[in-house]
Amino acid sequence: MDELKATYIQEAQELLENLESSLLVLEDNPSDHSNIEQVFRVMHTLKGNSSMFGLSVIAEFVHDLETIYDKIRQSKMDLSKGILNCTLAALDHLKLIIFDSNLQDSGNKENHFRLISEIRLYADGGSETTPFQMNNAEVEDKITGTYFIHFEPNSDFLLNGSNPLLLINELAEMGPSFVVPHFKIVNDISEFDPCTCIASWDILVETDASLETIRDVFIFAEDDARIDIHKFLITGIIQNEAFLEKAKEANLKPEHLVLEEIIEIAASIPVEEKEEADQTEEVQLVTPVQKKINEKEKAISSIRVSSDKLDELMNLVSELVTTQASLSLFSENNTSTELEVISENIEKLSRRLRDISFGMTLIQINNMFARFQRLVRDMSDMLGKEVVFITEGGETELDKTIIETLTDPLMHIIRNSMDHGIEKAEVREQKGKPRQGMVKLKAYYSGISVFIQIIDDGKGIDVRKVREKAISKGFMREEDELTDKEIFDFIFYPGFSTAEVVTDVSGRGVGMDVVKRNITDLKGSISVESKPDAGTTLTIKLPLSLSIIDGLLVDIYGVKYVIPLSVVRKCYEVKNADMLKNFNKLLLLDDRQVPYINLRSEFEYEVTMEGNSQLIVVSDGDHEVGISVDHIVGEYQAVVKPISKYYRNQDFVSGATILGDGSIALVLDTHKIVELYTKHVKMEGKL
Repeated sequence: MDELKATYIQEAQELLENLESSLLVLEDNPSDHSNIEQVFRVMHTLKGNSSMFGLSVIAEFVHDLETIYDKIRQSKMDLSKGILNCTLAALDHLKLIIFDSNLQDSGNKENHFRLISEIRLYADGGSETTPFQMNNAEVEDKITGTYFIHFEPNSDFLLNGSNPLLLINELAEMGPSFVVPHFKIVNDISEFDPCTCIASWDILVETDASLETIRDVFIFAEDDARIDIHKFLITGIIQNEAFLEKAKEANLKPEHLVLEEIIEIAASIPVEEKEEADQTEEVQLVTPVQKKINEKEKAISSIRVSSDKLDELMNLVSELVTTQASLSLFSENNTSTELEVISENIEKLSRRLRDISFGMTLIQINNMFARFQRLVRDMSDMLGKEVVFITEGGETELDKTIIETLTDPLMHIIRNSMDHGIEKAEVREQKGKPRQGMVKLKAYYSGISVFIQIIDDGKGIDVRKVREKAISKGFMREEDELTDKEIFDFIFYPGFSTAEVVTDVSGRGVGMDVVKRNITDLKGSISVESKPDAGTTLTIKLPLSLSIIDGLLVDIYGVKYVIPLSVVRKCYEVKNADMLKNFNKLLLLDDRQVPYINLRSEFEYEVTMEGNSQLIVVSDGDHEVGISVDHIVGEYQAVVKPISKYYRNQDFVSGATILGDGSIALVLDTHKIVELYTKHVKMEGKL
């Protein structure tokens, strides 16, 4: 049964991801019938799956939600902003209760019944503005919601001079209100203490005030009273005669005035049907985003495989590659034509098997895009900014391990773009920009690497402020002349922040250093480009996979190392004397000067003026650097294994691999080698 439940949860998570994507598209185009049908189908499938597994709590919850979209698709109800907000809140709730279907968590349970009440109001014909006829048109325009408050002071509430009636009066001033008092029964009047509070109140108030404003009324009483506050999207209930009549018919006595009964009575009141407008044929405009979602509906032959099985497959393929390397070495040392042919065939097959296995573990980046789109939507409302989220290259694929690790860094960068980058609509208009800001997430291939860019058209990063902050922190000196790109790199230093105001979203001086550390752990790199009032672009470069790489096997003083082939640009042969006598560490190669690093010297091996060395020119960002080794053995498929904890402080080593003869070769991280060498030279004052 546990295995079946795990299958249900996995399928439910996929359905909820599809549901969220369709809802976000609907927000931009509420009349898109294809997506309304898609939302209804997903809900229907989720309800059916939940019923099949006996999860009636989830099935009934989704059924109420499904009722709303059944009416929308039949044109009996319009899709409103309130319904979308309610659906997205329900979606977040479903993501939690698929793991807690019995509502063991008290928070889930409370939220569950609150959402059911709100959903049923919409399902029964309520709207986000005026489900009941209002008597006062001016009030109708102002009020946006109704709050139900249960206020029950402790028995000693009056002893500190507090007056509960003042709090109730403050609530009544916010809008039309309906107050019902409750009193505890006093059996013996002689024992009654006038300083003991025996009253509590149920309060309905219709207002456009926020939930925080309502809570602020009780800010000095929350430790001395029980205070329950619920908001539901009905208005006009207090002035509505039908509500009062229904309350009388239900014998709604003061002690029975609770939220569920209010909702039930309000939902039973008939709503005047809208006159149907003339049905005219409309041309439906299909956006590129809609086309992408519609394309996903095409039938795809696939099979569900556990990620554990894929990991085990990759481990076996890695072992096969290592064994194949041993066979190739044995074939070289034994002159047998037949053995050589077999060895070559095994090598071809292992390469093909490796590529196919890699393809199975690659996941489209598009799987991450939906959650970021939701993040931008919610933060836009929270920050009071108008922002559109654009994605490109969602079909780009990455190793699943990389995607899992990359989600949090990308989320942090997008938060920073929203909080620090994008300006408010009024400020953008003053600058001559569109009111609506833009955050773009773009992914694309370049060689065997994947580039991910987060682009915004906000106010950009002030390089002058970054420089001043870096000087004050001691990261650079006043006389240092650095490029803008080098100055922007200080953003990733621990504790570095130019934010003038600390917010709940960002600006605490932490985060970007963690972002860079996570990306570096993935053998990637990150860079920043920014222009004032033009926006900021952060570019992340990542390898396709971390398990097996094509490398260049080299020899330094009899010790084998592997350099990733993805960074190698060209190889040269140079004289040792030319390198050792060179004071500025530059060599003339193909009519251009290239800086170089002598690894034999840096690894503290014995150096000699005689003979030649091999110089491997590798790319390091926008630059090229030469790495000198004694010999290049040849191309090699390296199965990268993590190194021992005793060597993890060696940043320039990204892992180790087992060679065909059973010996160990370290995999070098050329980017780190160049970075560490540059820092070392700067500290010695040579740069």
